[in-house]
Amino acid sequence: MKIHHLAKTPSVLNTYLAQIRDKEIQKDAMRFRRNLERIGEIMSYEVSKHLHYKAIGITTPLGSKTMETLQDQIVICSVLRAGLPLHQGILNYFDWAENSFISAYRYHTSETAFEIIVEYLASPELDHKVLLLADPMLASGHSLVATFEALTKVGLPREIHLLTAIASEEGIAYISRHFPPETRLWVGDIDPELNDYSYIVPGLGDAGDLAFGNKLQK
Repeated sequence: MKIHHLAKTPSVLNTYLAQIRDKEIQKDAMRFRRNLERIGEIMSYEVSKHLHYKAIGITTPLGSKTMETLQDQIVICSVLRAGLPLHQGILNYFDWAENSFISAYRYHTSETAFEIIVEYLASPELDHKVLLLADPMLASGHSLVATFEALTKVGLPREIHLLTAIASEEGIAYISRHFPPETRLWVGDIDPELNDYSYIVPGLGDAGDLAFGNKLQK
């Protein structure tokens, strides 16, 4: 797996990452969602440098011009519900893309143990397309793997790009063993560990709750 750790190169992305982590700033749910959207936009620009282009002729009011434009068939998939703001940011840049949505959540069998439940999938066919799979937090990695396994039922993409704001080292190691080796991971920042409840430390907390409000625990 090719890992693109974007925070290693200082840019405005780091400002948005700092704000979604800050426990005072993140009290503003609208700002939290908007910052995730901005992160999705920045990541999309970086991803676009590794996609495929073709030359096409453009007629302008004063002449003609040959331009290199994207030729990939793109499908954006986000993990509900936390992935929605990140999804919107990606869609802002790839506004012609097809869209896929999947639910994947932790079902706790004890205080610290859980399994991943996938209950819903709405997706176009994925065969020979470029899949952009978005989830703002890559903690243990089990949700992303379960999501990918569910998506294989609707086709096998030609390329896979994973987009996440914050990831743990453990989660990256886990998905590296379960995704195709040519997969690219685009990650804002990487944190060193998980706590006993499989939350990223220092992380930011629960992205879904911060974006959309607290939920009942299952």
